[in-house]
Amino acid sequence: MSKFIELTVTTTHLGGELVSDVLWGYTDLGVVISDIEDVITLARDGRAWDYADESIFKADKTVLVKAYFPIDCAKETLSQVERDLAQMKEQSPLDLGTLETAKREIDGDLWREQWKEHFKPIKLGKVVIVPEWIKYQKSEGEIVVLLDSNMAFGTGEHETTSMCVEFLNEYVCAHDTVLDVGCGSGILGICASKLGAKQVIMTDIDECAIVATNHNMKLNNVTNGTVILKNLLDDNTVKGDVIVCNIMAEVLIAFAPYISQNLNENGKIILSGILVERLSAVKNAYLDAGFTFVKEKIKGEWSALVMKKGNV
Repeated sequence: MSKFIELTVTTTHLGGELVSDVLWGYTDLGVVISDIEDVITLARDGRAWDYADESIFKADKTVLVKAYFPIDCAKETLSQVERDLAQMKEQSPLDLGTLETAKREIDGDLWREQWKEHFKPIKLGKVVIVPEWIKYQKSEGEIVVLLDSNMAFGTGEHETTSMCVEFLNEYVCAHDTVLDVGCGSGILGICASKLGAKQVIMTDIDECAIVATNHNMKLNNVTNGTVILKNLLDDNTVKGDVIVCNIMAEVLIAFAPYISQNLNENGKIILSGILVERLSAVKNAYLDAGFTFVKEKIKGEWSALVMKKGNV
């Protein structure tokens, strides 16, 4: 039986996704975020459980991020991971917690089955995000999007992703070309395709994201999608009617003066990954770039925007 090293990093709700991104840079065996805030949000929204014990609202808010590595190369890899975590803690303005690490040796692939238990179907408007190993009986009018259990990036549970999917429900039309910038797992582009977009173009600068997106496109029989390894802003010939970006606020602000080159006239851009305290800064950056405000959403500590190119 194969042996693996399980690495556990202690962080905060704000740090969970950032730590996960670091770990996915060194493994394709799996990353799990255990965050009680996600459970609390789902319980309050009534999206996943009919009942949640009230004690969870008073529970310790420490977040644990776990990743798995082959034992034969773990020593060198984990040293690199710890270096990257220390650098991120030093440079980030966010409260990332202690970023303490713990390691243990485990046998076989049992962990693959254990972490699957954390993922359940989640309904976002007409779309239902379903882990590919679950047999789901869809109801009339539902659109099912399958995601592979071993793929990195967004699953729809995080507020930033779910708000994007909800906005796609509202704004994608049958004639639209949709651009998914920083596509990750491909979840947003795949949702856009299944919501009726004519064409979907998904870009990312991470090769792991390209692999994940192509895999999930095949799972969902998406044939009108193109996946490109590049920074979208490097190519002004790629244009869409809707652009969706689930990226941190600082990157969104940097995009503001340039991204209109990739958006058709009167097109809309969906912006997410924005901490609430950065919402005004992102909005103002796009207003200054000639966009018009359309709508915003807030879930917990996160927010999302829809802006329109030109006047309403």
